[in-house]
Amino acid sequence: MLTRRATLAGVAALPAVSALAQQPTFPAKPLTMIVPFPPGGPADIFGRYLAKGMSENLGKPVVVENKSGVAGVAGMDFVAKAVGDAHVMGLTSASAGAIMPTLMTNMPYNALRDLAAVILVVRVQEVLVVDAKLGISDLKTLIERLKAEPGKFSYGSAGTGGITHLAMELFKRETGTDAVHVPYRGAAPATNDLVAGLVQLTILDVPVVLPHIKSGALKAIAVTSDVRAPLLPDVPTMRELGYGRVNSDNWYGLQSPHGATRANRDRLHDAAAEALKAKDLIEAYTAVGGIVGGGTSEDFANLQRREIEKWAEVIRRANIRLE
Repeated sequence: MLTRRATLAGVAALPAVSALAQQPTFPAKPLTMIVPFPPGGPADIFGRYLAKGMSENLGKPVVVENKSGVAGVAGMDFVAKAVGDAHVMGLTSASAGAIMPTLMTNMPYNALRDLAAVILVVRVQEVLVVDAKLGISDLKTLIERLKAEPGKFSYGSAGTGGITHLAMELFKRETGTDAVHVPYRGAAPATNDLVAGLVQLTILDVPVVLPHIKSGALKAIAVTSDVRAPLLPDVPTMRELGYGRVNSDNWYGLQSPHGATRANRDRLHDAAAEALKAKDLIEAYTAVGGIVGGGTSEDFANLQRREIEKWAEVIRRANIRLE
C-alpha cells in the first residue's frame, strides 16, 4: 500500500516526466544542407552524397540547397543566421571558412564564433604544374629557372584571393622565387591559357589539370600536400622535396549555426561520420580528387583555426586585396 508521502512524491514528478516526454527528438523535421557553390561542381557532388548518407542515418530527409556567391560566403552567411537551429547546416570551404575572414573587409559573419564545427568532410589536393614546353621536369630546376629569370614567368590562378592564388604566393615565399600573377575567372580559363603557353605555371586542384598532365601538355612538379595524390601516385609532395610549409589542400567541412546544442551537433557528426564510410560516397569523392575526411568536431575546429592563421599571414605579407 502506498504511503501518503510516496503518493505525493509520485504526483509531483508527473509534470517533469510529462514535459520530458513532450520534448521532440532531433531531428524533428527535414534538414537543409546549404552548398554555397553552383550545382554540378565538385562541392555539389560532395554535398549531395553526404546528404544522401545522412538522410539514411538520421531517418529524415536532408535537402541540398545551392546558395552560391562571394566564394562561398553568401551561403554560409545564410547558415550563420539560422542561430540555434541544427536542422540547418552548411558545407563550408577553405575559401569561406579560412581565407575570406581575412580578405573581406565586410565579412558578414565571424567564421569561428557564428558557426560551429561538425566534421571535416573532404580534402581536395592541389598540384604545381608547368607548361611542358618549358622542358622543366622537377622542382629544383623550376626554382633555379625562376631565380635566374626574374619577371619572365607568370602564373595563372582561379581568381584573386582564391586558394590557388594564395598557394602560389605561399610557394613563392617559401622558395624565394617570383612570378607575375595573372588572375582568371575560374580554374578552366587559367588552365586553358597555361596549356596555350600564355602563362607558365600554376597550382590548381588535381582533377582540373589531370587530363592535361595525362596528355603531356602539362608537367606535374609536386603535390602541395602532406601525402601523395591517389590520382598522381608518382608525383612527389612538396613535403618530400623539403618544402612542407607549402601545403594548399582545399577542403570542405560541415558546420552548424552557433547556438545549436552540442547533443544535436553530435547527432549530425555521427550521421556524417557514418555516411563518409559508404562505398558509393568514397568512389564518388575519389573520382573528383577528393580524399574523404572524418575525425572529431574538435579536429575540424582546430584545422580551421590553423588555416585562418596560415592564410592570414600569406595575405598580409603578399599585400593581397580583393579587386
